[in-house]
Amino acid sequence: MSLWRVFATLFLLAGIAAAADYRAEPAGPPPPEAAALASALLPEGVKVVRPDGNILAEFWFAREVGPEGAPEQNATWGIAHGTFLGVVRVAARWSDRRGQPIRPGVYTMRISFFPMNGDHQGVAPQRDFAILSPADIDKDAAAKPSFDQLMEMSRKASRTPHPLVLSLWKESAPAQTGITAEGESDQVLRTTIGGTPVAIIVYGRADH
Repeated sequence: MSLWRVFATLFLLAGIAAAADYRAEPAGPPPPEAAALASALLPEGVKVVRPDGNILAEFWFAREVGPEGAPEQNATWGIAHGTFLGVVRVAARWSDRRGQPIRPGVYTMRISFFPMNGDHQGVAPQRDFAILSPADIDKDAAAKPSFDQLMEMSRKASRTPHPLVLSLWKESAPAQTGITAEGESDQVLRTTIGGTPVAIIVYGRADH
């Protein structure tokens, strides 16, 4: 093997290793900005740390998510639309699956299922998404906003015609909370929400 190929291989392997160095750590109690929601949250959060040591985001998940039925078509989680999933604090500029910037702040997460109207082909294999809305306007954990209501709240966070979204899905079996690298660029947080095992893409971008 030529010296150039050796360097190219080492560079590629180093890049793969760096991509896999995202990690999960304890995040402490919920932030004061989410005081109205604190009773609905677990007392300990999960911090996602970038390979450079900076914080990507901190999550505090819901204690309960309510009853579960049969999932909608092409969805994985049979809970009601708009169910409160938790709170996320963003310390520095981040981006969602569309590449939209998520500005520093505290956001609520609620479940939604993207419409089966052909506009979201290729976004994800499942229809489940966590929709982010500003925590200062979403203070009732028991609320179940409709699709239109939730999209409108989230647009106040994105400041665009599109909501802020994180792709997630229900897992078939529980796993230890942590980050795994999947596909070409995705970093996936595996954890539980309301006792249900889930996976959330915390870093990565959809093709559409």
